[in-house]
Amino acid sequence: TPGCLRRDFAGASASSFTTSSSCSVPASAPSRDLGNPVCHRLLLVAGGRWRGERTGAAHLRARGCPVVLAPKNRSVAMPPPADIVKVAIEWPGAFPKLMEIDQKKPLSSIIKEVCDGWSLANHDQFALQHADSSNFYITEKNRNEIKNGAILRLTTSPAQNAQQLHERIQSSSMDAKLEALKDLANYSRDVTFAQEFINLDGISLLTQMVESGTDFGDMLSFTLTAFVELMDHGIVSWDTFSVAFIKKIASYVNKFASDISILQRSLAILESMVLNSHDLYQKVAQEITIGQLIPHLQGTDQEIQTYTIAVINALFLKAPDDKRQHVIRAQRAINNEMAHQLYVLQVLTFNLLEDRMMTKMDPQDQAQRDIIFELRRIAFDAESEPNNSSGSMEKRKSMYTRDYKKLGFINHVNPAMDFTQTPPGMLALDNMLYFAKHHQDAYIRIVLENSSREDKHECPFGRSSIELTKMLCEILKVGELPSETCNDFHPMFFTHDRSFEEFFCICIQLLNKTWKEMRATSEDFNKARKRAGWE
Repeated sequence: TPGCLRRDFAGASASSFTTSSSCSVPASAPSRDLGNPVCHRLLLVAGGRWRGERTGAAHLRARGCPVVLAPKNRSVAMPPPADIVKVAIEWPGAFPKLMEIDQKKPLSSIIKEVCDGWSLANHDQFALQHADSSNFYITEKNRNEIKNGAILRLTTSPAQNAQQLHERIQSSSMDAKLEALKDLANYSRDVTFAQEFINLDGISLLTQMVESGTDFGDMLSFTLTAFVELMDHGIVSWDTFSVAFIKKIASYVNKFASDISILQRSLAILESMVLNSHDLYQKVAQEITIGQLIPHLQGTDQEIQTYTIAVINALFLKAPDDKRQHVIRAQRAINNEMAHQLYVLQVLTFNLLEDRMMTKMDPQDQAQRDIIFELRRIAFDAESEPNNSSGSMEKRKSMYTRDYKKLGFINHVNPAMDFTQTPPGMLALDNMLYFAKHHQDAYIRIVLENSSREDKHECPFGRSSIELTKMLCEILKVGELPSETCNDFHPMFFTHDRSFEEFFCICIQLLNKTWKEMRATSEDFNKARKRAGWE
């Protein structure tokens, strides 16, 4: 507006500035003397000065009187102390409080201060809680996680809340009980609440509710969810549960196949029982069989498939060796349906490798390159490296190139490039590392044997590993959907937790043995592969 001073400095007033001594306009001149009807904009310039920039006619310049304004008493905003956190605190039915929390003060004192602000008595029955979806309680252990601008909620203490929910889930009203179990499933994720609820013997109450068999649908789903969340904190031992409880959970795997939430929680509980207690493994193994689990792999829900495979793996992991083989190689003949289901399990298990099979190596990814460095270190015990001087760097590069050649990579300078073809992608490198770590003697022997041979008789470990992995993926049809009619399962794949990797280790050693017997050269690679039985 004509006759006004435009200011880009928020909150500054005209009296905040004085004209500099270089200006002939008196400091006491009214604002209209600065050039009515033109306006000036104050701009921050180097040196912390403010310059009056003319936006209209240039008559001030003509008078030889550039206006330069300098701020008086510029205030510098100081950062708050590190121990002070600014938050908003909510309380139902009241406006949120903006508050500065001193992290040096006891949490109980802060809660008392908040309660006093809303005239709430018995501050020891209250607590602070994150107002986000987590609803986790704030304790002395985790209070340092509070960030500036966080929104907190004043709520009942964990002990009070646990006591109330312990009573509410025993309500005679089905609606009230359902709502209480829903709240319990949510709060049980918080270890602070979980400890208080467990102290009230809450786990026993939940197991009794399950054993009674009176709850179904959402009520049972929330009960099992709360149980899983409480047990995940590791406060209560898994060895404390009765056979009746195990039987009931096992029955849900068949009884509630159509209820995804109940089935998922039941499978999760069975897996944890098997993995965390030898006694419970034996009891679970009596109640659930592989044949009962396999149908869940045929559905479309990936989470159910994942939980089912996890239970199967847990049963195999904890079973004695003879027991594992007995499940698959039973004395009785396996009927066609059982053989088909085992084939489906085999295919789905191997399909978990598809992601790695179709992942190219990123030559710039340091974590991936470290795997190649680890292969070299294990093979040549390369713990001591030359110093990083210019001369030693050249020696280092030369040494790496020599070692990568001995390891049988096609690209001796940058072996990462060998893994950019899919398939087999990163799966080949995974197999090589597994062999080097879990069959270290055999790995070192193969590498050193080839190092001592003439160049033309070296068995290229890197190249053969990549080709072998690709061929295994083709043979086992990794990434393909199960056939509706095929019964072709391989019992050996059910006797080891890492059966694909172990299969690779056997084949790579067989190839090296064949290579020696043939005194093969690099040109004979395909011949050796055929003689080893790969084709």
